Amino acid sequence: MDWKSRFKNPVFWINNGLAIVVPIMAYYNLQKEDFTTWISIYDVIKNSIKNPYVVLMVIVSLWNNITNPTVCIGKIREDENV
Repeated sequence: MDWKSRFKNPVFWINNGLAIVVPIMAYYNLQKEDFTTWISIYDVIKNSIKNPYVVLMVIVSLWNNITNPTVCIGKIREDENV
């Protein structure tokens, strides 16, 4: 995978941020209005880290964002046609 170009691409970082935030918000059924204080944000982060299911959802979401589906299992390099 071309990590240099991925790290320079702001969309990659936005997608990674969403891959972390969206599963947490979905699990706790949160809306943007629920984040009115720093304490509430801290509590959500603390509770998310303590919950193995939420951690697994975040890991899977990040995995889906980072992996390249054009790369076959066992290959290290990207397909030249991409």
